[in-house]
Amino acid sequence: MEYEDKLVLAPMVRVGTLPFRLLAAEYGADITYGEEIIDHKLLKCERVINEYLCCTDFVEKGSSNVVFRTCAEERSQVVFQMGTSDAVRALSAAQIVCKDVAAIDINMGCPKSFSISGGMGAALLSKPELIHDILTTLKRNLDTPVTCKIRLLKSSQDTVELVRRIEKTGISALAVHGRRVPDRPRDPAKWNEIADVVAALSIPVIANGDVFEYGDFKCIKAATGALVHIV
Repeated sequence: MEYEDKLVLAPMVRVGTLPFRLLAAEYGADITYGEEIIDHKLLKCERVINEYLCCTDFVEKGSSNVVFRTCAEERSQVVFQMGTSDAVRALSAAQIVCKDVAAIDINMGCPKSFSISGGMGAALLSKPELIHDILTTLKRNLDTPVTCKIRLLKSSQDTVELVRRIEKTGISALAVHGRRVPDRPRDPAKWNEIADVVAALSIPVIANGDVFEYGDFKCIKAATGALVHIV
């Protein structure tokens, strides 16, 4: 995966399906994220070649429920985002899909109660040892690039300390949503704190938050110095 000067389609639940990702790519997205899939869900799936649609489906065993769908056209740019709270389970799930995607991303930023109650998403931000365990386990056992997405912590210093630990796991890139867990979408994203992360790391940083139209990419790039921007 090449990250410099890329535009990225963010992971969006019930939106980031294959047709939307392909449409986004057609309109200029260099990297596209699928919607978050929980590891438990993927572990119930089997890989099926869909000859009728010319795509690859990950279908829940014993049903016709397609949990994730991809195709050769997006192989070099689609990122599979996973929700997890366990390193071994994350690896087992990632091994099912890793050969059909460009990267595996661990969601460490979702503030929804469903994720947090299951120890996933933003709940991981307070567990740096578990973060290290998950990311290093994936890195050691997969040839596919591994990334993660976080939210800001209570202070910029806390965030910087965490991302430096994350960088040491060997991940390929880090996405930062410029809000804290209690913040709501109406609260402005703190681009200055994303800039602190960029200054602290040597890996690509993907900036996320308050990017609503094409012109905002230039603004967030100037404000943060990030190489990549998620809309």
